[in-house]
Amino acid sequence: MERIAIIDLGSNSARIVIAEVSEGGYFSVIDELKEPVRLAKGMEIDGFLKPLRIAQTLRTLQTFKTLYESHNVDKVFAYGTAAVRMANNRNAFVEEVESACGIKLQVLSQEEEAALVYTGVINSMEIPKGLIIDIGGGSTKMIYYNRRTLIAQDTLPFGAVTITEKFGKIENAEARAHAIEEHVAKYLEENVAWVKDIDPETKLVGVGGSIRNLGRISRKLKNYPLNMAHNYIVSFAEFDTIYDTIKPLTLEMMARIKGLSSARADIFPAALSIIEAIKKATNFEEIIIGGAGLREGAMFRYAVPSVVEKPISDITGHSIYTLLNKFDLNIKHCEHVYDLSMQLFKQLRVLHKLPRPYVKILRVASMLHDLGTKFKFYDHHKHSMYLIMNSNLYGIPQKDLVMASLIAGCHEKESLEDLGMEKYIAMLNEEEIEAVKELGVIVRIAECFERGKGGLITEIVCDVLGDSVIMKTKSTGDITLEIKNAMYAYPEFKRAFKKTLEIL
Repeated sequence: MERIAIIDLGSNSARIVIAEVSEGGYFSVIDELKEPVRLAKGMEIDGFLKPLRIAQTLRTLQTFKTLYESHNVDKVFAYGTAAVRMANNRNAFVEEVESACGIKLQVLSQEEEAALVYTGVINSMEIPKGLIIDIGGGSTKMIYYNRRTLIAQDTLPFGAVTITEKFGKIENAEARAHAIEEHVAKYLEENVAWVKDIDPETKLVGVGGSIRNLGRISRKLKNYPLNMAHNYIVSFAEFDTIYDTIKPLTLEMMARIKGLSSARADIFPAALSIIEAIKKATNFEEIIIGGAGLREGAMFRYAVPSVVEKPISDITGHSIYTLLNKFDLNIKHCEHVYDLSMQLFKQLRVLHKLPRPYVKILRVASMLHDLGTKFKFYDHHKHSMYLIMNSNLYGIPQKDLVMASLIAGCHEKESLEDLGMEKYIAMLNEEEIEAVKELGVIVRIAECFERGKGGLITEIVCDVLGDSVIMKTKSTGDITLEIKNAMYAYPEFKRAFKKTLEIL
């Protein structure tokens, strides 16, 4: 087990994440800290980092050093992005950082920065064709990939901080927004011609603090029950409403918006104007928010060096095994419960008629059904449900993650209605609620068939005869305990599938 620190010194904010890296290419964040440094502030004047901003940044980096030293990290990776890269006093600043803080700052080129952002996105989201936009303080990255291969990338020489300053003399907020839109549109037209030729099946993926803030505002407006940025979707119809509301506001009025960070309030309208210009230059209908970017890209590259050549093929699986290893669960048991769940899913397909996408949901629920036992055995199904719900699991849409968590919650005697999760159940339609009940029974029976954790039951064959289901098992030993436990699920099975159950 190693501990690494990743420092991301951006134009607006400085961030540090500390992660534990284990064998097999798994990592998990154990601490983080963010500070607004506004390093790019004032650079519009002469291209130099200003002394006040440098002093603030050095204090922040010293704080970061104190934090990572308290965690006894093995390696530190510190990256400087657009503001440092473009500064006329870049070399002097890098030397001062090392002299004052003992931190070696690697200044990323545009290509290196884009590659790290791409690595973070492509290994955390199941989106085969995407256009990534990352609005930083000093630059905006646009990265196009198709079939998980990077096709093109450009770094626009302005971000939320610098473009706010550039057009700051325009007092009228709406006029300022319109001017920013025109400026960005002109730059796209003249310098990013490839954006017009992207595959029509491409999805727009947004990363970075401003876009996460957009998602937070959206969730607040809708009273969305899940407070999770990763894989949250904002339609452009909703974006238009948010943008039109924010565009004319004064800074004082901006501070009252629920979900908007006070440290970002003055530059947030400019970030929305950049998004608006990109929206008009393309044909996207929504923006999918990614919770993994440059820092996660760096962690992936360290933990799984092969991602430099080829992205992780099974994103959800890698994320599942990260949790299994982190919680030190019995992986063979979890795998066998999944195998038995899949056998039941296939054998009972004539009854549930659920399409292929439910396989991933079933995989998450069955593999992680025991997660809660690491907190407390009693009511562990509820603890598993909460942990899965808040796991930020990669490679799975948010609604599917909610469904998987509810299925795990149903894998004991408790029914869906008794879990006290009404606000999450309200996210689902009637068909999805029935699917949760059916899959909950499947996982429950599969776990019962693996009650002794010995993998005794190897095969399941189901005969659907009239009003009954006869479940025949093949085993390598005495499975009296397993069958007895599985039959306790009889009432739930009958309610879910409208059939009686016999197990042989």
